[in-house]
Amino acid sequence: MLKLFRYFKTKDWLSALLVLGLVVVQVWLELLMPEYTAKLTEEIVNGSPTMEAIWTNGGYMLLCALGSVVASIVCGFFVARIAANFAKTLRNEMFGKILTFSNEEMSSFSTPSLITRTTNDVVQLQMLIAMGLQVLVKAPVLAIWAICKISATSIEWTTATLIAVAVIVVLVVTLVLVCYPKFKEIQKLTDRLNDVTRENVSGVRVVRAFNAEAYQEAKFEAVNEKVTKNNLFTSRTMGLMMPVMNLCMNGLTLAIYWIGAILINRAEALERVALLGEMTAFTQYALQVVMAFIMIIVIVIMLPRSLVSAKRVSEVLETTPRIFGGTVAEGKGENAMLEVKNVSFSYAEGEEPTLSNVSFSVKRGETVALIGATGSGKTTLVNLIGRGYDVTEGSILLDGVDVREYTEEALHDKIAVAPQKAVLFKGDVRSNVAYGSRGEVSEERIQAALRVAQADFVYALEGGLESEVAQGGTNFSGGQKQRLSIARAIYKDADLMIFDDTFSALDYRTDLLVRRGIKEHCAYSTVLIVAQRIGTIMNADQIIVLDEGKIVGMGKHKELLESCPTYRSIALSQLRKEEL
Repeated sequence: MLKLFRYFKTKDWLSALLVLGLVVVQVWLELLMPEYTAKLTEEIVNGSPTMEAIWTNGGYMLLCALGSVVASIVCGFFVARIAANFAKTLRNEMFGKILTFSNEEMSSFSTPSLITRTTNDVVQLQMLIAMGLQVLVKAPVLAIWAICKISATSIEWTTATLIAVAVIVVLVVTLVLVCYPKFKEIQKLTDRLNDVTRENVSGVRVVRAFNAEAYQEAKFEAVNEKVTKNNLFTSRTMGLMMPVMNLCMNGLTLAIYWIGAILINRAEALERVALLGEMTAFTQYALQVVMAFIMIIVIVIMLPRSLVSAKRVSEVLETTPRIFGGTVAEGKGENAMLEVKNVSFSYAEGEEPTLSNVSFSVKRGETVALIGATGSGKTTLVNLIGRGYDVTEGSILLDGVDVREYTEEALHDKIAVAPQKAVLFKGDVRSNVAYGSRGEVSEERIQAALRVAQADFVYALEGGLESEVAQGGTNFSGGQKQRLSIARAIYKDADLMIFDDTFSALDYRTDLLVRRGIKEHCAYSTVLIVAQRIGTIMNADQIIVLDEGKIVGMGKHKELLESCPTYRSIALSQLRKEEL
């Protein structure tokens, strides 16, 4: 938790000092009131109260109350701003850190968990700061100051107050120790609840198509029930505090009056008036002490869950990405745009390699295709080129330089990817096609990219390029999303263009027209196509056949039909001999 305070900015620390001063003023004014109460009580008991004394003491009490309220309001304003700025900084830092994560870090945390950590966990910390800056500062000051006030009076009253405080402290410590493990479990279950909800919402059409509503409801209910049980346990356990607090406060008041009655009976007649005033003031001081501990308890109730949240936020912020950029910003301009040299890769140490001793070379302007059965390592190889993971053995060279030596920005500038699953962002068509453009958006390039990607359907939409794109592109069909994804890659016009099974939702004619357009429009770019359809890759300059992570064939279409049984088997399963 303490590590996160380094994200406090200078102005927040200055505001915190101002809050400290305001809290001290607030406590001072609150502790002044019992003194005027005691004076007023003495005036009344003496039997000769004057209106001047009543107005004077009552006026001072009113001024103290108003001053305390003003200090509290100003304090609350600054505390809210400090907490909001802290939460904003944490979210920015976490989002920036997540953007540096490779596929490996993303898999280790999981998407639902990262969403929960960036939202729910940060809110828990914001609430702790918002209340803690007032309560954690005010409570100790109030308690210590009030105890100093009462310690100079009767030892019997002081002892009764300390016993009440001891009971409260023991109760709080016991309840926190009982509830802390449950709070840890609640945050993990929140991740799981988020995961199930996200899965159900994103796959709602599949759920309905298979009439699986009852199954999904049961799955959600199982997780929801666990979250509910844990929350009920912690709430009921913590709910014991308030009745005990009330019992302690009422019992303390009763004890003070009972002790006071005994002391007054024993005292001389002249001392009784002073004792009665002291008892009235002491009662207020003692209740202030108890209230101080109750305020601490409120924070203690929040603290276990906030500590868990702080740990989860720190895990993200302190994670060092295993993949980090190098120092090279420019390639060597060699003829071989892409070289894969003896590459092997395993997702985890000790596992069977997903890729084994893969080597090939692609010249600038050539089109190379990867084909193979599901799980043969095609997408894994694409991820290695873009450094979603780093190779276990061997090296991948882009424009004569190992991809690990490039800065992240330089490497990503050289690559344009149309991923296996078309991803569209909320906005409009224009912002999606020109996504990531750091310079001025070119209307001419957007139109050219849409034309090459056969995405002319955009102009038939009511808004044209300004047509709305829903989150995830749910208002477009699969083929339309793929064509917009292809147009985005074409617009970037990078040195290496990767199409990872991006043509799967296109009909054969559109597939042919898109590939022909890419060949003409991106003549100077190297094109890497991952595909399952033979028709998509037949005309590639080089076809690489993968099987169980190994290259089992390499060459042109006709050569592979004769020399590679795996390729021939795939081809014959899709097309007749005459078509091949």
